[in-house]
Amino acid sequence: MAIQEYKRAYIWQLPVRIFHWANALAITVLIVTGLLISHPPGIISNGEAATQFWFGYIRKIHFMSAYVMVAVLIMRVYWAFVGNKYSSWKVFVPFDKQGWSSIWHTLKHDIFLQNEKEYDYKKSIFVGHNDIAAVSYLVMFVMAFVMIFTGFGLYADNATWFFPKLFAWVPEFLGGDMNTRVIHHFTMWGFILFSVVHVYLVFFHDWLEGRGETSAMVSGYKFVRTERTKTTPKKEPIKEPINQD
Repeated sequence: MAIQEYKRAYIWQLPVRIFHWANALAITVLIVTGLLISHPPGIISNGEAATQFWFGYIRKIHFMSAYVMVAVLIMRVYWAFVGNKYSSWKVFVPFDKQGWSSIWHTLKHDIFLQNEKEYDYKKSIFVGHNDIAAVSYLVMFVMAFVMIFTGFGLYADNATWFFPKLFAWVPEFLGGDMNTRVIHHFTMWGFILFSVVHVYLVFFHDWLEGRGETSAMVSGYKFVRTERTKTTPKKEPIKEPINQD
């Protein structure tokens, strides 16, 4: 059996990794506090209601997390135009013939776990994002903007800073606060679904490929087949500096 040679390649730049983890933390906090805001638990206390401010703190944490999400989203959009090709905005629109074929291949073999008739690592193992991940992130960015517009739209009447007030028109545009809350709430469940599928696929590929899929979002490095550092396939030419350990 031939032994495959791998090299250590720098794939995920620091701003991408900062966005990933800051956004993951912000979304987690937003989901937890959002569920508490939508279904506040009844807490029995001997203290006066006027002295209890725990729900106010929950709302404050929710709004602070929203600002973190906005800040890192702006940074990520900027980096999509100045970062390396793995973080470029171009990878999020894989809608050519090869892209659709790759999406269908990933759905069949990663999600539905169908066996491949003939294994081709170039179809199954990607250096950066695979095409279905790219489409998923595109959908996530759209959902993030929906959450920002609806969330700050609901917050605008109580806000003192100018930024939330920029979205004061959103509830009226959507037909009232109730419609805005429903859209905001259902989009949150979209994020929960995305997170579950994302975590599953990361661990699945880490187990399947053994190339540091999970640790790559901490260190920035993946292990790439040597032949991929010598060729320039259509989808994934490697032009980044390669460090050998």
